[in-house]
Amino acid sequence: MAALTVTLDYVAALRQAMQAPSPDPVAAALLAEAAGADGIGIYLRESHRPVRERDVRLLRQTVNSRLVLFMAPTSEMIGFAMDLKPSRVVLMPVLRKDDAQEMGMDLVGDSKLIAETVETLQSNGISVGVSVVPEPDHAKLVHQSRANWIHIHAGRLGKAESAAQQSQELSRVVDTIKVAHRLRMHIAVGHGLDYRLIKLFAGLREVDEFSVGQSIVARAVLVGMDRAVRDMIDIIRAL
Repeated sequence: MAALTVTLDYVAALRQAMQAPSPDPVAAALLAEAAGADGIGIYLRESHRPVRERDVRLLRQTVNSRLVLFMAPTSEMIGFAMDLKPSRVVLMPVLRKDDAQEMGMDLVGDSKLIAETVETLQSNGISVGVSVVPEPDHAKLVHQSRANWIHIHAGRLGKAESAAQQSQELSRVVDTIKVAHRLRMHIAVGHGLDYRLIKLFAGLREVDEFSVGQSIVARAVLVGMDRAVRDMIDIIRAL
């Protein structure tokens, strides 16, 4: 069965929107772990909001499962990761605006930067993944960077405006998964997945991990974090 990493950026976004001390991503992480999550993910942006450095450091101290840090390959973030030593880092594009839509890394233009960052972090005992837009050739480029993981950005699935478009987007994701598997890479799929879309991956045993955040946090507002995480785990078990 594929693992589940619960990403908690949207808990921090709720806290920021309400301008209050809660909800606290650290408390949410403890509840998600208690419900059976295999890992906790958090994205520390260059602006340090909505997730704060304090959140990430406390998560490192309290998370018993793996902590996955999503970050841009900047000197500041690389230094922070080497000090923090999370279980895994996933490299994301630098955000120029807080409301920008992050997608995959520029695997051609930033190939040298990615390879250097991968080497630096791995030499400090940190597993590294690279976020990519789903295209089979992208799996080959991530493999060339010597990253441990490929993190496939599935956000376009949820934005498809027709069944045909969704099928086309799913084919891109699946083809990328197949190539990555042949290259013997660890494979994570995330960004934009919800309780409906994740069922599209039924039978794809090559996926090692699903990374889900927004839909779990949204459901948790109505039914609680424990139920929201357990419901997602039940779906993943049935794939």
